[in-house]
Amino acid sequence: MKNLITYINTNVLVKAANLNTATIITKIIAGILTSKAIAIFIGVEGMALIGNLKNFLSATQSFSILGFYTGLVRTIAKVKDDGEKLSQTLSTAYYICFFSTILAAFLCYYNAQDLNNLLFSVRYDYAHVIQVMALALPFYALNMMSFSIMNGFSNYKMLLIINIIGQVLALLVTILLIYEERTSGALLAAVIAPALIFLITLVGIINRRSLVAYLKIEQIRFAVLKTFSPYSAMALVTAVALPLISICIRNYIILEVSAKDAGYWEAMNRISSYYLIFMVSIITLYIVPRFNEIESKREFRKEVFGFYKTVMPFFAIGLILLYILKSFVVGLIFSTEFQPVEDLFLWQLLGDFVKVLSLVIAYQFLAKRMFAHFIIIESFVVIMLYFSSIYFIDLFGVKGAVIAHFATYLMHFGIVLLMFGSALFGIIPKEE
Repeated sequence: MKNLITYINTNVLVKAANLNTATIITKIIAGILTSKAIAIFIGVEGMALIGNLKNFLSATQSFSILGFYTGLVRTIAKVKDDGEKLSQTLSTAYYICFFSTILAAFLCYYNAQDLNNLLFSVRYDYAHVIQVMALALPFYALNMMSFSIMNGFSNYKMLLIINIIGQVLALLVTILLIYEERTSGALLAAVIAPALIFLITLVGIINRRSLVAYLKIEQIRFAVLKTFSPYSAMALVTAVALPLISICIRNYIILEVSAKDAGYWEAMNRISSYYLIFMVSIITLYIVPRFNEIESKREFRKEVFGFYKTVMPFFAIGLILLYILKSFVVGLIFSTEFQPVEDLFLWQLLGDFVKVLSLVIAYQFLAKRMFAHFIIIESFVVIMLYFSSIYFIDLFGVKGAVIAHFATYLMHFGIVLLMFGSALFGIIPKEE
């Protein structure tokens, strides 16, 4: 396995490694401070409501751009020096996403009350938050389009700076709204903050204003959609289905256990997301480019087990320390009201460890363009997560949700091991 630090220092994707680290740290700090504000001013039940809205917002945002982001980035990177193909790529993505975003915004705005009942129940009336989200949705879509263009043109420094400033701006707006409006303010902040980043992204757009000339409706080519479709299908499974399943699980906890327990589960998910940012970042920056480069089973095996030997032990030690310090962590990020979250740590941490083990191998699906395999397995994960959650929640209460998380990713790990078993454990001829 190549030395990880050497690779990071020489890889064009992460020449702004220090800025990338700053972005991750900023995101984690902003998340922790937001969680603290929610814990102090809103409480456990409010945490569950905010969790539902954030999941719905995430799914709606991904649907509004039809999951084009990754496909658009890769296509722009390939055709950026060919004016005709670049125009076709940008025009097709822009106009199709424009119509899908307007459709999503229209449906959300005029069905706000029904969505309110789905997300928050009839006991609450936050339909106005859904309507604000609908109005902000086009700005989010424009922001993601702009990000994909900057990413495709390798403008990573600008991208990371915008992310850092955006996180700080979103944090300030969120804390102010929570302090002034409590639950309503937190919900409004969740839907406004992503759109506010567009104001900062305008700087990047101005620097690339010459690209506007490439946006021509007559340049729409449905053949371009073929290059987007695999990435779009993957995004619609992972970025849309998983958040919607999380809403279903959270609503089930509210109905069958209690709203407070749903809030505890959301708090555990937040803690999990903070440390997983680091692991996913390492995998994205190192494993994905390496898998794209390697051709033989021998190299694939070497990279996987090399990562397991060099990175996973540190991750395991970190999770063990987190478990030992769980009382301190819960008190630091939330408040004493969230003390029952401590009971959820063991299964969540075990599930996250197995999840990372599995992800390292599963990224081979993307590197080798095994899109159908990826979609089928991710669909299985979504279905498995839902039904196992229902089963274990009925048996163990809210703890069942984290047990289901562990069981699902243990099954996922078993499947990817089975699929790549010959490459990882089989006898490889010397010529390979």
